[in-house]
Amino acid sequence: MKKRVKKKKNVNISSKIFSKKNYPALLIPFRYLILLGFMFTLPLIYSILTPITIYSTAAILKLFYSNILVYNQNILINSSIVIEIIPACVAGSAYLLLLILNLSVSMDLKKRIYSIFLSFIILFAFNSLRIVLFAILFENSFYLFDFTHKLFWYFLSTLFVVLIWFFIVKLFKIKEIPVYSDMRYLILKEK
Repeated sequence: MKKRVKKKKNVNISSKIFSKKNYPALLIPFRYLILLGFMFTLPLIYSILTPITIYSTAAILKLFYSNILVYNQNILINSSIVIEIIPACVAGSAYLLLLILNLSVSMDLKKRIYSIFLSFIILFAFNSLRIVLFAILFENSFYLFDFTHKLFWYFLSTLFVVLIWFFIVKLFKIKEIPVYSDMRYLILKEK
């Protein structure tokens, strides 16, 4: 009876590093480096979203008012009411928070692109409608305007970002918890 001799496979170091087991572990620091880079793009986010927000809001306001003009970062309603769209109105930080939440969980690229795109679209629609609502309330001299505006600014806007994220989690069946799941995976991998 002949003994079979098992041949050792010649495996180089790079194939060990990029094996299926190690692949997710390598992507985690890469995702967080991308996140770190995005942290410095807030001015770029505002430069892109400010005109889009202003013109979409003005377009919606044209459904309610006959005379809407846009000048710089201002929307003029019926030649008498000026609505200034400041950076806080654009909500660039909320977009960045949604991006952070999306990049701090593990998912395939196609799913990630869809989830980021959908969460941005939902936030953009909500934000534009919020500005329209407050422009109408301001134009009609709503007596609780300041209170309502501050309530939205400090509380409801943050809550809405969280609700968007929960919707995205449910829709795309995301099982991971942002940051925690990555850290847990790396710690368990080391053991």
